[in-house]
Amino acid sequence: MKLPVRNPNVMCRTVDGGAVLLDTGQEVYYGLNTVGAYIWEHLPPVFQTLEEMSAALSALHPEVAVETIRAHARELLDDLLVARLVCLPLGMETCDDSTASCSES
Repeated sequence: MKLPVRNPNVMCRTVDGGAVLLDTGQEVYYGLNTVGAYIWEHLPPVFQTLEEMSAALSALHPEVAVETIRAHARELLDDLLVARLVCLPLGMETCDDSTASCSES
């Protein structure tokens, strides 16, 4: 699965234990734990696919099965997509093939 990209209107601030995302246009605020912050920081262009990101997270957290990491990362990405904090890459209709893109109002 290709990863979504950050919505360019979203600001990210690192805080103790994670990060805070803020889209001032929509007045949407979203808190991330440390793993969520890692996922945000490693969206494209760092990683292109969920598989690449899951493998990197698995190396950091070998005690967690890669399938569990992938499922939780996908759930977070779906939540960020619904909140319009991330955008689908061009040509991708859904996060798992959701229907929000950054150009929608």
